[in-house]
Amino acid sequence: MTILIILLWLANLCCDTIGQIAFKYAAISSHNRIDFDYWRILLFNRWLWLGITSYAIGFLLWIAFLSYIPLSQAILLGSANIITIMIFGHILFKEKLTFFRVLGVGLITAGVIIVGIG
Repeated sequence: MTILIILLWLANLCCDTIGQIAFKYAAISSHNRIDFDYWRILLFNRWLWLGITSYAIGFLLWIAFLSYIPLSQAILLGSANIITIMIFGHILFKEKLTFFRVLGVGLITAGVIIVGIG
């Protein structure tokens, strides 16, 4: 993989992670209500719009990434977002890391490394 491909992958990974974290913040800052007021509050939530913007940029980066990498390889490399989202979920939201989650992330990491090398 060239430097450009690696940079596209890392930038897409960052956008996806930021988007997921922003969506989580938007969801929890809207007071866990599911009614009309919830959706109105959510519509004007800055975290929601950060997530949407991040996803839009990530979409463009993903298209650029796919122009260089076969789809089967790109999907496997794209699964690295599971790792970053779980780590940041633990750090920012105090989500629990069970043995099986850590084991699963370890296996995903190994797979991403193997695919990246290949």
